[in-house]
Amino acid sequence: MLKTLVDTPDLPVRLAERLQHRLPGIPAQRCFEPGLSYGRHFGPAPLSVRPAAVMVLLYRRDGAWHLPLTARPETMVHHAGQISFPGGQIEPGESSREAVLRELEEELGVAGDAVDLLGMLSPLYLYASNFTVTPWLACASGPLVFHPHAEEVSELIELPLAAVLDPEQRGTHVHRSRGVNVLVPHIAWGEHRIWGATSMILGELAAICEDLRA
Repeated sequence: MLKTLVDTPDLPVRLAERLQHRLPGIPAQRCFEPGLSYGRHFGPAPLSVRPAAVMVLLYRRDGAWHLPLTARPETMVHHAGQISFPGGQIEPGESSREAVLRELEEELGVAGDAVDLLGMLSPLYLYASNFTVTPWLACASGPLVFHPHAEEVSELIELPLAAVLDPEQRGTHVHRSRGVNVLVPHIAWGEHRIWGATSMILGELAAICEDLRA
């Protein structure tokens, strides 16, 4: 059943239909929340919070669905060195939809007309950087060629959807933050550990896919 789900060409249609109903939300996100977070990712967010949007983009590669993730350069102000979805802060006067399409083109060189937006996943508050992130789920309307922006992307990671859904790819590691060792859940792919907000968003996507498999 897993192989059928990650290979089926009509997955975006099924996902778009599923997004019209109640989302898994906090229980699915919480599975990947780092230790000592005490539920702060689930608000309420302060009035000073800044809005952001990220793109969860499905595309076909070698007959199966993948998602592009980016390793952020160590020189960046926010989330340096972490593995993230394409995205960023919503500028004044922009909608989250406009922002996520702009960021996709800026970071990976993929034009907005090359993707179809399926809908939004559950928002997430990043208390460490004071952003509220809106994830947009989308699919490529055809083959993609990525052109990562060197100043924003140190490495492009093409993550198979199968890895997101595979329990064997899940684990934990110790992350040292502000002098404290924190146990962090992650999704492993190759040499990478995908954790934090990125894995929390992937956790909800996995839960939605599990609904489709039921």
